[in-house]
Amino acid sequence: MSTDNLEPIAREARNLIANARGLAELEAARVALLGKQGSISALLKTLGAMSPEERQASAPAIQALRQEVADALGQRRMAMEAAALDERLAAETLDLSLPAPERPQGSVHPVSQVMEELAEIFADLGFSVATGPEIEDDWYNFSALNMPESHPARAMHDTFYFPDPAPAIDGQAPGRMLLRTHTSPVQVRTMLGTLDRQPGGAPVRIIAPGRVYRSDSDATHTPMFHQVEGLVIDRDIHLGHLKWTLQTFLAAFFERDDLVLRLRPSYFPFTEPSVEVDVGFALQGGPAGKVRVLGGSGDAPGHGWMELLGSGMVNARVLEMSGFDPNAWQGFAFGVGVDRLAMLKYGMDDLRAFFDGDGRWLRHYGFSAFDQPTLSGGVGARR
Repeated sequence: MSTDNLEPIAREARNLIANARGLAELEAARVALLGKQGSISALLKTLGAMSPEERQASAPAIQALRQEVADALGQRRMAMEAAALDERLAAETLDLSLPAPERPQGSVHPVSQVMEELAEIFADLGFSVATGPEIEDDWYNFSALNMPESHPARAMHDTFYFPDPAPAIDGQAPGRMLLRTHTSPVQVRTMLGTLDRQPGGAPVRIIAPGRVYRSDSDATHTPMFHQVEGLVIDRDIHLGHLKWTLQTFLAAFFERDDLVLRLRPSYFPFTEPSVEVDVGFALQGGPAGKVRVLGGSGDAPGHGWMELLGSGMVNARVLEMSGFDPNAWQGFAFGVGVDRLAMLKYGMDDLRAFFDGDGRWLRHYGFSAFDQPTLSGGVGARR
């Protein structure tokens, strides 16, 4: 087929493309020309019936026509789309003086906020943050902390045990696996790791925040909650260092210089001597008011004492099991519920709401990620 025979078809294709008055008509032109039943597609189908000599003469011209039409269709489509965009831009306007539409915003959970505040306070006091596994064996969770086999905390109704024994490691089977009931195993792991790095021991000053698990659930207890524990190991450490640390920490956290603490003798297997720490409070709004940490004397009229945390000097047996010589090293430890601190500071009355995932509660008690309260400099100002 000669070029002269293709010219009328090419002229018709150019006119069809040029006269299209929109993308729909242009698409119809493409189908009429290059579709399965299109005129140019029909020409391509004739190549199969030609002799090799005729095919060699006609194929380049037909393919050139097909390419010309495809290019013309593409250029025409681009021109139409550009014209449509220009028309849309000219017609649409945006009033930049109007406020931006409100969008749903996330917030920082009170537990996360308190975790940040604790880390900030203790960083000012020279503590580092230590972490450990939430799935522990009973040696780290109980035995290494001087808790005998008969201790009530080991009972099934207090601890979440895994049903199957853990596999042996290096030929030795670990203890029974469980969800840790406190972050104290982190203290043991930190002391053992310190000895690995420096035989004979070295000072330790850490806090261990994290999730812990106990079989309990009511308005002030949940099966999973958050705890932060502190540990200091050094030479010539005594109870006065513990009291100063707790006084400084709580005064900075509650942002009150008049906070009054009371230390009561108590018992914990992993500390000796052990003390419960109470903080003075007052009732707002009469006897039916909510408890608020207000400082002042807990013995004054209308005031009282609230148990807040447990603490004490690290038991010599715990030091020995962690590889430290109790004749050379002493230390203190303390632990407090992060969720309880959040409840006291930010006025919440039900611990279960922390984990309900109620968007209304989170919007009310949550913190903006861009405007979080900070305690920077608070500890230093109280020294």
